[in-house]
Amino acid sequence: MSIVPRTGLRLRFLSDPGEFLAAAGDYLGADPVISTVVTTIAHRLLSQRAEGIPQPDRNWWLVVSDDSGTVVGAGMRSAPYAPYPPFLLPMPDEAAVALAHALHDRGEEVLAVNGALPTVDLCATALARLGGGEVQVSQHTRLHELGELAWPPPVPGGLVAATEDDAGLVTEWLAAFVGDADEQAGRPRGTSAHEAPDHAEVLRRLHAGRLWFWVDETGEPMHLTGANPPSFGVARLGPVYTPPAQRGRGWASNAVAEVSRRIRAEGARVCLFTDQANPTSNKIYAALGYRPVVDMANLVIVR
Repeated sequence: MSIVPRTGLRLRFLSDPGEFLAAAGDYLGADPVISTVVTTIAHRLLSQRAEGIPQPDRNWWLVVSDDSGTVVGAGMRSAPYAPYPPFLLPMPDEAAVALAHALHDRGEEVLAVNGALPTVDLCATALARLGGGEVQVSQHTRLHELGELAWPPPVPGGLVAATEDDAGLVTEWLAAFVGDADEQAGRPRGTSAHEAPDHAEVLRRLHAGRLWFWVDETGEPMHLTGANPPSFGVARLGPVYTPPAQRGRGWASNAVAEVSRRIRAEGARVCLFTDQANPTSNKIYAALGYRPVVDMANLVIVR
């Protein structure tokens, strides 16, 4: 489905992530760090579809082009958790507002919008104006890319890959990560809309070999770090979780540094998100050599 607002911009909604990647590939690849969330999920869902895993009918992929046909923006609605917020990459201001009108005209209920500023703010504000409600910030995030890796003071133990035998502990820690992240940022638990992955998703990540424990000298897991497979030459770290009793001991810094080194050794760039309200994690990543790239936000529309 295509929509051509009076600005001359074209908004094209696609249901196929493969078709989306083919249409927007040059745009996404021109700045693969900023595009990391969209490209990672598009490639993941494309692989799942090839495995026969169905996608919800609500999913869509957006390509924004100007009157010459050049792609100038992109987005998606593929979140597996309510209220299923769209995720938007940078696009012209007029396109962000036109998208709000298009979603309203399509009859889609949109109660949250995530992604790059100011695009998400413009879109959410227009949606609130059309459907009623007030835009509130759920979370301010910041995307960082690793510059020169600076090694932290060493700690005992080392990095080991989590296996299917660790599925129970990984599931437990990933569930705790969601609530703990809210608390560390000074928010009530459950404030963010993100949900912990289910057992099937945990197994998928373990089979992909992209989850690692930092274990102490006795082999006891102290910390968990994950990473997505590279997409357009960029791998994104996350989640990064240390149980409360083990925090402040350097496990996270050493784990993130070693995972970052391994990804670099594979030939990929490395990036990660931080919650701007969590000074501890921002300080840790800055000390390792991660530098800010772009500010993003998770916005909600309260009616």
